Amino acid sequence: MSSSKQTHNHATIKAWAEKHGGVPAIVADTAKGDNDGVLRIHFPKHSENKSDLKEIDWDTFFENFDSNKLDLLYQEEKSDGEESTFHKFINRE
Repeated sequence: MSSSKQTHNHATIKAWAEKHGGVPAIVADTAKGDNDGVLRIHFPKHSENKSDLKEIDWDTFFENFDSNKLDLLYQEEKSDGEESTFHKFINRE
């Protein structure tokens, strides 16, 4: 059975992303003013669309993540037990 989890814990987010081959990134050309751009966790082995993404370091990622008061909604595995990279950023309540 698949279920989603929600967190803003940096260690949990980094461990989950790296376990699934994810790297921190921003969408290129979305930076405005003090905003570095739209955050993403990119999974290169699961995506062919990487030309619009720019990899960033985890410190930069978490600075933006925290300043935007975000949480990560994510899934460990699909209902069939297969690895899942499903995730989305949501506003922290």
